[in-house]
Amino acid sequence: MRHAQVGLAYFKGASPGLKNGFYFAVLGLQCTSDLRLSSDSFRQSLATYNYSMDWAFVHKTWDKWASTNIGYSGHPLKAALLINYDPTGPSRLLSTIAEQEGIKANPIELSHFVDFFKKNKLQTESFIIGSNQYLVTSIHENWFSARCINTSKPAGEGAIVMQTAAYILVALYEGSIGPASRAMAAADQLTWQLGRKNL
Repeated sequence: MRHAQVGLAYFKGASPGLKNGFYFAVLGLQCTSDLRLSSDSFRQSLATYNYSMDWAFVHKTWDKWASTNIGYSGHPLKAALLINYDPTGPSRLLSTIAEQEGIKANPIELSHFVDFFKKNKLQTESFIIGSNQYLVTSIHENWFSARCINTSKPAGEGAIVMQTAAYILVALYEGSIGPASRAMAAADQLTWQLGRKNL
């Protein structure tokens, strides 16, 4: 056997019944004795498989959540961003946008926001998302809230920022106290679902 396909598919080759073959049931992988699969490459294959499964769950969960929570008419949020923030994941994905709705994030602004988040100087600096500049008003264990300081909206605008094991959620809304409570509930709904999968 000279070829193999890794991840969600299978390794082509001898059937499980052959004496010179062995089978990995968890991934549906099967290797004959002439395939030298190192422990490093196997771990990489397993990590790729796990990431693919996690991404599929996140994408499906986000689509369902966004369809009922993001919009301008009767929805609690006007926009939201989900940012990869998992130090244990692939380095190429760290601090990149996993999902977004209602906004087209600028990669440079996003990089500045993540730097702001990493420095943990929430009370002394502001951050920018889109065309809005925000100042943090309330800090909690895994989340903080902020108000826009350059908005033209009469009732103002705000942001709820939540951190999970693997992501940062930025939820943007218009209004004051009442809308802020609705935005908080919407953001908490998504992070709770991600938390069930330790994401």
